[in-house]
Amino acid sequence: MKEMRVAMATPSMEDYVEKIYELIKSKGYARVSDIANELNLQPSSVTKMVQKLAEAGYIHYERYRGLVLTPAGEMLGEEMKDRHAMLSEFLRTIGVPEETVQVDVEGIEHHVSPSTVRCLQDLTSFLRENEDVRLALAAHRRQRREQEAAEEKAQERADA
Repeated sequence: MKEMRVAMATPSMEDYVEKIYELIKSKGYARVSDIANELNLQPSSVTKMVQKLAEAGYIHYERYRGLVLTPAGEMLGEEMKDRHAMLSEFLRTIGVPEETVQVDVEGIEHHVSPSTVRCLQDLTSFLRENEDVRLALAAHRRQRREQEAAEEKAQERADA
């Protein structure tokens, strides 16, 4: 059996593998057209990336057929899905508005190290298990916003 070398994934590759992983889990298969629809991209752009993912060892790709994740692709897809879910939960737990959560997760999920992810997982589970701490954080946030608003008003009066 030929040993497959896996190249380091770029953030864009991670996004594609995550989407392929999600499609396979939900529909049982992933095609270029499905990925293009999900990511709002042209099929030709998706085909180029799919070819890169195959060369990198994350998927098996045959033209006009569905995509299959390699063991490395499966592992990366699951890791990215878990990271995405954890970051979403963390941001919700600390009070980030829902309409901002997904945008922020997409912006940060590829830029945190595995050790930072583990620390955020620990903090998220700690906050989830300790309602009193979550309530204290919410109270602290309200107090800071009120203080910031008062300082802003004072500055406006001073400038007037």
